[in-house]
Amino acid sequence: MMNIALYLDAGIHQGGWRHPEAVSSGGTNWPLFRRIAQQAEAAKLDMIFVADKLAIDDIYGGDLSATVRSRPQGWSEPLTLLAALAAVTDRIGLGGTVSSSYSLPYTTARQLANIDHLSGGRAAWNLVTSVSDAEARNFGRDSHYSHAERYARAAEFITLMKKLWDSFDDDAIVIDKANALFARPDGFRYLNHHETFFDVRGPLNIPRPPQGYPVVIQAGVSEAFIDLAAQHAEVLFVVQPDQQRARRFYQTLKSKAQQYGRTPDRLRVLPGIVPVLAETRAAAQEKDRYLKSLITVESALSFMSASMNHDLAQYPLDKPAPDLRDIITGSKGRFQYVIAQALEEKLTLGEMAVRYAESLSFPSPVGTPDDVAAMMIAWYHSGACDGFVVLPTYLEASGNLFLEEVVPRLQRAGVFRTTYPEGTLRDTLGLARPENGLR
Repeated sequence: MMNIALYLDAGIHQGGWRHPEAVSSGGTNWPLFRRIAQQAEAAKLDMIFVADKLAIDDIYGGDLSATVRSRPQGWSEPLTLLAALAAVTDRIGLGGTVSSSYSLPYTTARQLANIDHLSGGRAAWNLVTSVSDAEARNFGRDSHYSHAERYARAAEFITLMKKLWDSFDDDAIVIDKANALFARPDGFRYLNHHETFFDVRGPLNIPRPPQGYPVVIQAGVSEAFIDLAAQHAEVLFVVQPDQQRARRFYQTLKSKAQQYGRTPDRLRVLPGIVPVLAETRAAAQEKDRYLKSLITVESALSFMSASMNHDLAQYPLDKPAPDLRDIITGSKGRFQYVIAQALEEKLTLGEMAVRYAESLSFPSPVGTPDDVAAMMIAWYHSGACDGFVVLPTYLEASGNLFLEEVVPRLQRAGVFRTTYPEGTLRDTLGLARPENGLR
């Protein structure tokens, strides 16, 4: 069965927040988030996915004026939001982003373990390395880690997180009142972890999560990402602009996982899609045209500068897009493709930025619910993916055409569930519960 996650954000399209029907809340609209999560659960989606960023972007032009003027700012902190959503949902998975560059493993392991307990085993975490100097400066650094260093840190971070969850046995607590034994001393383990980036004694002071480990999500496309994901990821959120590239990536990742001794079907590869939906194709095409008209060059350039961690204000808008593939220090894998396409098509810098701002290089099917469902089924049956992360162009105050019309079509086609299985998020995704690696 296909897996589907819903990206819970104010809207991925950089013009979407300006649409008359969009709810532009600055990222803190709890009633809206609660309603969408409950709608997604009613549709039997696998999980809600909450992204994060640790700064207001200030790369473009060297300050934040262009960013705050031209596009939404204000992010909901993922882990506190997921804890709140755990109380108002019952079955849907709850995934949130954690930065391995600017988080501490012990604190993060406690938070995620607690969410997994509160939700009855529905927690997932998206490990990212962050991208920008703006984020670095909020955590005592002048600049962001190099690409190689941040992935080395991420590898140590994720390994240590698993050890922390394993440091408290599933059956450590016995509560034997008659013999004055609350817990078995041999059910806990010191880690005495002293490596390149972290020094942690352990053990964790929260019981091992119901899932063993909260489900591990990773997002990216670079070579360093592929290597790390092949070793650790269970759900991969990836950018693949077309079906052919998606199939090649899918095969590469599954093969790489096998090289690390992992079973390929224990990884779920979910490309993002940005559907532009309407009841008729003509209405969808008009909606797409209108959304694109709402993007300003300034908003596109400020967004792209932050993602690349490189100030695009220094280049003329109406001249050919510069070849920055060897200069990028932010999202390297994604922009290798974006820049290569711009050079091939001889786009100006402004044109490249606006095109990127439309869908962030995710495929963006424009059409009716039948059209979008057909596209998703074609990708799934061709071996391009195990499902999708659906990224709305914007959030509406009521209604959701994807959940109300596309999902039922996928269910009728027999590629998506109509009921949740019993158990945890791992059971929903078809993933095994990991054994304790320290026993």
